Amino acid sequence: MNSKQVRTTVVGAGAIGGLIAAALARAGHTVSVLARGKTLDAIRAQGIRIVDGERETVALVAAEEDASALGVQDFVVIALKAQTLPAIAASLKPLVGSGTVIVAAMNGLPWWFLSDLPGPLQGRCIEAVDPGGIVSAALPPAQSIGCVVHLSSSTDAPGVIRRGGGNHLIVGAPVSSLAAQADAFAGALREGGFEVSVSEQIRTDIWVKLWGNMNMNPLSALTGSTADHLLDDPLTHALVLRMMEEADAVGARLGLSTGMGAPERVALTRKLGAFRTSMLQDFEAGRPLEIGPILGVFPELGRKLGVSTPFCDAVLGLLRQRAANSGL
Repeated sequence: MNSKQVRTTVVGAGAIGGLIAAALARAGHTVSVLARGKTLDAIRAQGIRIVDGERETVALVAAEEDASALGVQDFVVIALKAQTLPAIAASLKPLVGSGTVIVAAMNGLPWWFLSDLPGPLQGRCIEAVDPGGIVSAALPPAQSIGCVVHLSSSTDAPGVIRRGGGNHLIVGAPVSSLAAQADAFAGALREGGFEVSVSEQIRTDIWVKLWGNMNMNPLSALTGSTADHLLDDPLTHALVLRMMEEADAVGARLGLSTGMGAPERVALTRKLGAFRTSMLQDFEAGRPLEIGPILGVFPELGRKLGVSTPFCDAVLGLLRQRAANSGL
């Protein structure tokens, strides 16, 4: 497939989706984005502006609000906050044909995570991210691959994205039948300027990233603390470890291993210093929190697998109330 003939739509032209759309446009894909409001207007008027230090570049892409205006695509990249996907999944059906490859580039577990995963939950839906299977009905798991994002970025204004640290993406297909398409997508991202690894164990890569986020994100939103303060306090440090141990037990029942212990992973987090997690930033900005995809999945999977998760349960209950009382 000639890259100049590849039609790709990025759903969500925010801090991550905008970077991916710009990279694919540089690689020669015919790129469209689905956006709304001021972001839609800005991209139509001036493209996607990427600020990298003192340098600014512009990627000219098509922008639409309605998926039916774009038609069937070769790739559809889902770069939304995961909790927003169930409400709009059905509206994305016009983008998806029998040969479309859907790329999940979101925090948390994707809707397709249990599809074709050998074990006790194979083919089951995760209600925290795919209630009633509504996402899977619109975005078939059998046509889906993963993209794990290891970088930071932010939006300065609608359609204006500022690069932060890191530049690494991990792309992989959960089933071998999509390996060639995953390789092609990874190659385009690499050509567009990302550092890209291709993984044969993309579920593990997704699980490992989430394992490092499922405690610090919620606890920071509850306390308002940066990561270093959470780890400096012996009581919250212990809670961080207990939550990770519960998640690790869930992963073991699913046949997933992080390859390290909780204290070792926490030591890596400590090296990042006094950072504000994405959930804390969302809370302070009054944006909805990614509660289900980042934390809610563990108690749900624990119940289904017979794994007790009392620490995750308690933090989940507190976080839900905190969000609800703040109108988020």
